[in-house]
Amino acid sequence: MENNRKIIINIGRQIGSGGRVIAKLLANDFGCKFYDRELLNLAAKESGFCEKFFEQNDERKGFFKSLFHLHAPLIGDNNFYNNNFSQESLFRFQSDAIRKAADESSCVFVGRTADYVLRNYKNTVNIFITADLERRIQAVCKRHQFNEDAARKYIIDREDERSSYYNYYTGKKWGHSESYDLCINSSVLGIEETEKFIATFIRKKFNLE
Repeated sequence: MENNRKIIINIGRQIGSGGRVIAKLLANDFGCKFYDRELLNLAAKESGFCEKFFEQNDERKGFFKSLFHLHAPLIGDNNFYNNNFSQESLFRFQSDAIRKAADESSCVFVGRTADYVLRNYKNTVNIFITADLERRIQAVCKRHQFNEDAARKYIIDREDERSSYYNYYTGKKWGHSESYDLCINSSVLGIEETEKFIATFIRKKFNLE
């Protein structure tokens, strides 16, 4: 980490914006641990639930209603009959994993309301990455081998789930500028130059230059 200072970088992102790639580049730039889907594994270990259960419910509000349609092997025996089990319990497990990781080292977190969970931590910066819709559609088409109509529907549906999850747990508005320190459109500069711009912003914010 530059200047041996611990920092926390929280990245929100539209689907197809390149946000995860940019977050990974930032983690390399600042010597941070990188957490995206890795948080699911951490949360599963902390809670005793199978990682696949967290994966199926990742950043989705309202998933608890489908719980009892799942096969029991997805859930650890020690927790299946836990009276405290709920959608909020899953959120708490993941939040605990986020805080534990942030306590241990500099981190880059992708999504999962990390900005809210770590709102009382010092040296945090909250970034939201957008991109032009057509570029996002093309990115989703390439990633999932969708046609344009399917990609557009995927973006709309998945972002509705993501925003509902974020808004419900944070009381803020997903993607709205007042929720973040910096919002940036990656279509303007491209992925690599956007990452450089964000890195410069972070260095200035934390007086790392």
